[in-house]
Amino acid sequence: MKIKELIEIVKERDIPRVNEEDSIREVLGKMLAHPHTRLMYVVDKDGVCKGIISLGALIRHLFSSSFEPAVHARSVIPMITAETAGHIMNRGLIFAGAEDDVETVIKRMVKAAIKEIPILDEEKRIIGDITMLDLLKHYDINHE
Repeated sequence: MKIKELIEIVKERDIPRVNEEDSIREVLGKMLAHPHTRLMYVVDKDGVCKGIISLGALIRHLFSSSFEPAVHARSVIPMITAETAGHIMNRGLIFAGAEDDVETVIKRMVKAAIKEIPILDEEKRIIGDITMLDLLKHYDINHE
């Protein structure tokens, strides 16, 4: 089975995305408006996906004073002084394509220890996102 077949299951879901220039406050507002996800996809002005912001990264930024100084200041200072989505996003984007096999995507997600993955078109624009819960629902339906 291909990922494009699963897109039909989630096609009505609003994709959680922010622009690179959005403020941290805007990122927080959009995260709160998308309770099904723990990720925000960061896009540029052309809609190309540039990275992600995890709930964990947002928490580390907003509550930085609550975390133990277990990391070098060089990595902490940029996180504390960040003002936009582009500043705190993770650029190491792991994604799926519509033509990818579901099994391949599951293996990719398990290997990367991620629970959500954007589905990108050839221009790296977001056409959907799939979560492990979506995959579990698909598994349940097809293995009854």
